Amino acid sequence: MDRDLQSIQEVRDLVAKAKAAQAELAEFSQEKIDKICEAIAIEGAKNAERLAKMASEETGFGIWQDKILKNILGSTLTWESIKNLKTVGILKEDKEKRLLEVAVPMGVVAALIPSTNPTSTVMYKSMISIKAGNSIVISPHPNAKNSILETYKIVAQAAKSAGAPDGVVQCVTIPSPEGTSALLKHKDVGIILATGGEAMVRAAYSSGHPALGVGPGNGPSYIEKSADIKEAVRRIFESKTFDNGTICASEQSIVTEECIKDQVIAEVKRQGGYFLNPEESDKLGRFIMRANGTMNPAIVGRSAKVIAEKVGLSVPEGTRILISPQTTVGKDNPYSREKLCPILAFYVEKDWESACERCIEILHNEGVGHTMTIHSQDESVIKEFALKKPVSRLLVNTNGSLGGVGATTGLAPALTLGCGAMGGSATSDNVGPLNLINIKRVAYGIKELADLRGNRPAPEAPKAAAAPKAAPEPAAEAMGASMLTREDIERITRSILAKLQ
Repeated sequence: MDRDLQSIQEVRDLVAKAKAAQAELAEFSQEKIDKICEAIAIEGAKNAERLAKMASEETGFGIWQDKILKNILGSTLTWESIKNLKTVGILKEDKEKRLLEVAVPMGVVAALIPSTNPTSTVMYKSMISIKAGNSIVISPHPNAKNSILETYKIVAQAAKSAGAPDGVVQCVTIPSPEGTSALLKHKDVGIILATGGEAMVRAAYSSGHPALGVGPGNGPSYIEKSADIKEAVRRIFESKTFDNGTICASEQSIVTEECIKDQVIAEVKRQGGYFLNPEESDKLGRFIMRANGTMNPAIVGRSAKVIAEKVGLSVPEGTRILISPQTTVGKDNPYSREKLCPILAFYVEKDWESACERCIEILHNEGVGHTMTIHSQDESVIKEFALKKPVSRLLVNTNGSLGGVGATTGLAPALTLGCGAMGGSATSDNVGPLNLINIKRVAYGIKELADLRGNRPAPEAPKAAAAPKAAPEPAAEAMGASMLTREDIERITRSILAKLQ
């Protein structure tokens, strides 16, 4: 059998098994569900370092020490965030309005797993799916297949040991475009969690099933004149170098004001930023994007030093981030687009109003609805940005990568970040269990039509129809005839015949 046909058949088998497991899981109590999720979190954290090394070695992306923290986010921090959520049975009762809210699982979750955050995303998506009473079928990115499969085995075993039905966590072992398409369009899939490239997210949304996807990030980071410049640059650099920039909430450009330009440039250089000259910018720019306009995988998750070597640039020892001064924004300007690596664009604007417009322009070019950061002590400016920026997360005085996923902010820990309607997503949330349940509402009657109408005029009742006329009574003769017996008829007949003789 061809590989694509094998993949399609495997998907069908996995979904069937997951559907049966979910039907059983749907009968579990909140306590039993939570026991399973906690077991997944414990085993995920226990294997965080081993899986981090495995993912880094397999994909070539990022830094394994940082991937450990991602795995902790996908396991321990996610569990701590969701453990007290009620997701089974009656969620809420309003005695005054006589309303009940009842949790209804969505069924089988189809989960697309990216190569940039493979192991942590498996833990996170498995946990939030099961917490919501769903089963999950994992579709791995081919470039991270082995580390994803290993994480799946750990998660599935942890779930089973905690009492989960067999098959509640499933994973495709023969990944292919045809198999992924079959999974997305399978009639028994309840919802899709799509984390990956833009094309894959679009496929999820066009599958005919409900889907929660993540569009590209392209968040600018605005350093406003009241900011602590040293701290702002430190946070931006920590974020952009964390796992070599593979989190989509990471900063993609610095935007600042003319009045503090020199201070910002000096601090950026002091902390390891290398400003490219026009020739170097042009040379690197041609490498950032491929001919088809998509990001070159060769830059993803690589260090500034490795990227520089790939394009033949000589940069100082200790360079942490490559920075290109820019004045334009557009699809044909790779620096004004998403770059999942330690490369930043650098824009200088006249004042905060101009900086505000520049940030909006960058976001509409790519990354609308996702995330941006602002470094400022001026609450009025922060509020103006909050009102005007087309993002679902405005992060203030924090690390973009880790702030966006809820590690350094009060946001829910998550590795699927909704971009809202403006970004083509069904939610702007950091996706969690409550995004994976439907809510059935039970509503008791508390008013009658007369109560609603009150003293207002009611329509006139239709007049009664006239009674139908009674049918005429049958003639007496007919009545008599209808009462003649057989003997009477014979007697009358004989009498008539006698008279005729």
